[in-house]
Amino acid sequence: MATTAPGVSPSPLPSALLMLFACAAGLSVANVYYAQPLLDALAADLQISTGRIGAVIAATQLGSVAALLWVVPLGDRMERRRLMAIQTVGLVLALLAVAMAAQAWSLLLGMLAVGLLGTAMTQGLIAYAAAAAGEHERGRVVGAAQAGVVVGLLLARVMAGAVADLGGWRAVYLLSAALMVVTGTLLWARLPRLPVPITSSARTGVIALLRQQPVLRQRGVLGLLLFTVFGLFWSSMSLPLGAPPYALSHTGIGAFALVGLLGALAAARSGHWSDRGHAGRVTTGALLLMLLSWAPIAAMSHHLGWLVLGVLLLDLAVQALHVTNQSRILAAAPHAQAQVIAAYMLFYAAGSGLGALAGSALYAAHGWNAVCAAGVGISLLALLAWWAMTGYHAITGGHEPCPVPGGARIDNDCSRPEQPHAPTPPLRSTLARPQ
Repeated sequence: MATTAPGVSPSPLPSALLMLFACAAGLSVANVYYAQPLLDALAADLQISTGRIGAVIAATQLGSVAALLWVVPLGDRMERRRLMAIQTVGLVLALLAVAMAAQAWSLLLGMLAVGLLGTAMTQGLIAYAAAAAGEHERGRVVGAAQAGVVVGLLLARVMAGAVADLGGWRAVYLLSAALMVVTGTLLWARLPRLPVPITSSARTGVIALLRQQPVLRQRGVLGLLLFTVFGLFWSSMSLPLGAPPYALSHTGIGAFALVGLLGALAAARSGHWSDRGHAGRVTTGALLLMLLSWAPIAAMSHHLGWLVLGVLLLDLAVQALHVTNQSRILAAAPHAQAQVIAAYMLFYAAGSGLGALAGSALYAAHGWNAVCAAGVGISLLALLAWWAMTGYHAITGGHEPCPVPGGARIDNDCSRPEQPHAPTPPLRSTLARPQ
């Protein structure tokens, strides 16, 4: 696999390696979300009040923030394969610590470590896949890795619920530790050795990227609000479903993630539409759908079928916008992929943590209707924020302005990143510059 020489087109990434990237990314991110359908069991076992159990999710998101600031960017500066091995060992130890937690403080510390290392591995694998791929297939490869993340994120709830019903919540983390041992062994054996980037862009830094790229800041704000809504719903949904009159099992609660998976898979085409210059339209449609999804979610008390519809619409909206956001920011910074992903995912982690804290607190204080009202308010705020951004005002032509350092734009066929001594590539060509 030739990936070291600039300007040389490498051979296609083997399908088996691509599948390994996707599966490993899915298993890594699942660790951050196993706790969501288990909050009632964790609260009962470790004597944590309902109003404070959201801190378990917030701890994992705090760990995610730390990973995005200090660990994920190392992928642009260190040998990726060795870094991945170190992270895998650390994640296995963190999962074992959670499984053996006997008090609330030890559980929170373990979740903090799981959030840090699970996030570092997940985002590091996406950047690793992008670096291992040739420019002619980078979009396909990153899309496959991101698909693994989506599947892992959603199926984590199903697996956690089913395993907890059979062996208790601790069995979930013991099983995951075993899976990560197997995954780490395969990654060490199969991942290609890549050269450490030496360009100045590789040393840009997350904060510098945020200053330089308006598209990253805009998409980050949308991501923050998007995942505040997402965290608000998924972190609190198990509380009413686990209580009378529903009293669903953990398996039954986790099964709602299968509905979300259908919505997420339906959103897969959003990346293709973004590459065609319709990022603005996809963004507007996803935000409207997210707002509308709260109507059936709020009607859950009348029939659980409404909740099924709401989950489908919410996950469709969230994943469509998430994929669109990532396609825009990755195209804007092809030489600092790990860092630009880390910068965007900071907004993701902050939103997920805020949503988790708000969801459990609102439910404990005022019930499910308060959670739904907050979801509507934040969704409306996201839509208004998008209307105020420059990208929205350009959607009549189907294009969204996307500045990159140097003044180039990447979201329409007349304004691609500049390439010296070469004509502007057509719309169907790659968005990234040659490495």
